[in-house]
Amino acid sequence: MTRHPLRRRLVWIVVALVFGVTAALAVVSAVALRSTLSEQLDDQVRLASERAATTPQAGPPASGGHEGPPGGSSLPLGQAAGTVGVYYDDGEVVDAGYVDDAGRFQPLDAEQLAALQELPLDGHVRTVELPGLGSYRAVAAQTPRGDAVVTALSTDGVSGTVGSYVTVEVALAGAGVVLAGAAATVLVRRALRPLDRVAVTARQVSELPLDSGAVGHIPRVPPALAAERGEVGAVGAAFNRMIAHVETALSARHESEQQVRRFVADASHELRTPLASIRGYAELVRRSPDDVPPAATHAIGRVESEARRMTGLVDDLLLLARLDAGRPLERAPVDLASLAVDAIADAHAAGPEHAWRLDLGARPAPLLVDGDDARLRQVLANLLSNARVHTPAGTTVTVSGHRRGRHVVLSVADDGPGIAPDQRPGLFQRFSRGDTARNRTGGSTGLGLAIAEAIVHAHGGTISVAAAAADATGATFTVRLPALTAAAQARHSPARAGSPTVAV
Repeated sequence: MTRHPLRRRLVWIVVALVFGVTAALAVVSAVALRSTLSEQLDDQVRLASERAATTPQAGPPASGGHEGPPGGSSLPLGQAAGTVGVYYDDGEVVDAGYVDDAGRFQPLDAEQLAALQELPLDGHVRTVELPGLGSYRAVAAQTPRGDAVVTALSTDGVSGTVGSYVTVEVALAGAGVVLAGAAATVLVRRALRPLDRVAVTARQVSELPLDSGAVGHIPRVPPALAAERGEVGAVGAAFNRMIAHVETALSARHESEQQVRRFVADASHELRTPLASIRGYAELVRRSPDDVPPAATHAIGRVESEARRMTGLVDDLLLLARLDAGRPLERAPVDLASLAVDAIADAHAAGPEHAWRLDLGARPAPLLVDGDDARLRQVLANLLSNARVHTPAGTTVTVSGHRRGRHVVLSVADDGPGIAPDQRPGLFQRFSRGDTARNRTGGSTGLGLAIAEAIVHAHGGTISVAAAAADATGATFTVRLPALTAAAQARHSPARAGSPTVAV
């Protein structure tokens, strides 16, 4: 259902109210006017009936002996145009006609006379339709001499007056509705203008990068607007209080994150030296097997392997801390196609039990980006290592790359057991593992994908994971990085590119 803006709805409400009130007044006025004019017409009909019944001319001309109106009618002189009269003598019609617009008497035809003869002689005014003449208000009464007379006046005057009144009312109502709409538009726009300022401020806040990093000054509603009396001022003041609370919370969060990062960086840096010493002494002892009891040889090997694993974990934590701190990366043109070739070769050496494929399209070309060569190599290495560690032997892993618009897209896809949908959202979190969905055949720190995401984000790119095609198993990791522009590519000689399809 489409919801119109508040401004438009308020204008329509005002217009509808004005139209409704105007229409109601017009209807009531028209009904009252018709009622008043009808009563006046009825009074005129009664007066004309009394005049016709008491005039000396009443009765047939032959018996009255008096000269009647022009045309020989028994209607008295001075009757208005449209007046209808019928005279009876002993129940017989002796005269029947009406006065036309020129003041001449015109006889009634049989249908018109029949309609008037149906009126009861009770002196009550009734509406009667005369064929060819229209609607009339008529009264039938007896004269003092015992004769009967029927008098009728046309309702055209009443209908015409009411029609003209309604026409004027409609014109005035239309003009009033238009003026009310224009005035409502101006007034509503002026009244809601402060809300537009609040909306602009809210839009500016929504565009700020508040998910991480230091929080600068967050825009607020102007103090003058927040200090206004009324609902708009209350909204502005509440908005400013909310922003102040959010700013305080974000600043506290950033400070806490900074403390954690400093601690991780310092701890990682300080742990590297003792770990190196442990590895060194363990290796030294292992090189002198004659001086070590046989039972301790295995323990020394375990100490050395665990120290090596701890060193890798410390290095990963230190790298993440540096990336979180926004340390600048080395920038240079990097060919991702060349990196993919090297990464496939390294992955094959580390996991010969897997099938490794490289697909750069039918016509391979350099996939140049502006980035840190070592860090981008680490992204590919981590993704391939993740595929090797979490998929069983015999799994096929395919690295593909191509240019798509202004981006270079690299994907690492495998046909392994895949990743459960409920685990994908947190897959790039630190120390996250998908062991329940993918078999682990080797140890890992759970930081590989988090490091890959941090490096990709530092390059202004994105990384995502999705399931393989609907008719296949496995998972696909996709990396999108901004490609070098044509001018930047022309300034650099292209690096070597891999073959279009390589399988190892």
